[in-house]
Amino acid sequence: MRQTKAISFEFFPPRDIAAQEKLVRTGKQLVAAKPEYVSVTFGAGGSTRSGTAAAVRIMQNLGFETAPHLSCVGSTKVELAQVLNDYRQQGVRRLVALRGDLPSGMGSDIGELHYASDLVRFVRDETGDWFHIDVAAYPEMHPESSSADTDLNYFIAKLDAGANSAITQFFFNADAYFDFMDRVRQKGVTVPIVPGIMPITNNSQLLRFAKMCGADIPRWIRLRLLEYGDDRESIRAFGVEVISRLCQTLLDNGAPGLHFYTLNNADITNRIMRNLSV
Repeated sequence: MRQTKAISFEFFPPRDIAAQEKLVRTGKQLVAAKPEYVSVTFGAGGSTRSGTAAAVRIMQNLGFETAPHLSCVGSTKVELAQVLNDYRQQGVRRLVALRGDLPSGMGSDIGELHYASDLVRFVRDETGDWFHIDVAAYPEMHPESSSADTDLNYFIAKLDAGANSAITQFFFNADAYFDFMDRVRQKGVTVPIVPGIMPITNNSQLLRFAKMCGADIPRWIRLRLLEYGDDRESIRAFGVEVISRLCQTLLDNGAPGLHFYTLNNADITNRIMRNLSV
C-alpha cells in the first residue's frame, strides 16, 4: 500500500539567466510530484535577498506553494518587517526561519536578532499566525553547539517561540534521526520534524557540504565514492540506491515526509522518488 507522506523540495536562487532557465525547467519536471511546498534558500548576510524573492515568484508562477528562507543575520528589525510585509503582499504563507551563516569579517555585527528563536518570535509578533514557520533541526548536532543537550534546548526554544514544524539538516545514518526524535519526544515535542535529504551526485561537493554543516558521511560511503573516481554516472547510480534505501527506512519508521535538497536539479530527486512508496 502506498503511503501518504508530505514531500517538499528546496531550491536556491539563480545567479544569471541561464541558471534561471534551468530553475524553471527543474520546477516543471518536479511539479508532477505535487509537493506540499517548495522552499527557496537565502544567502548569508542578505547577499541574495532580492534573488530569493525573485525565485519565490518564479516558483509561485509554476504553481508551487513557496516558502522563502528568512535569515536574521545582518538585518535590522525594520528591514525584516519590510521583508515580511513584501512576502505577505506576494501571497506567501510559509517561511523557513533561520539564524543564517555568519559571513567572514562580519565580527559581532550580526544584526538586532541573534538567534533563530528571536526571529521566530519576531515573525509571530509582526504577523500573528499568517505564516506557517519551519525551523532547522540537527540530528547530528549543530557544528557550533557545545553539547547535544544544549543543541536540543536551542531547538526547543525555536518551537516555544512559535515554530510550527522543522526540517532537519541532511544525514546519511537513519539512526541519527530516530535518536533525535526519541529525545525530542521525551521533551514533549509533537510538531512534525521532516528529514532533509541530500542526493549524492558529486564526491567533492558532498564532502564540502558535509564539512560546512557537520554532517557525518559514513566510512563505507566515502570509500565507495572514492572507488568510482570520476565516473559520474556510477556515483549517481550508487547515490540513488543509497538515498532511496535511507528514505524508505525513514518513511517506514514514522518520518512524516521528506524534504529534498534538489540543488536545482530534478533528475536525481525524481529517480529517488520513483523508488519510494510515497
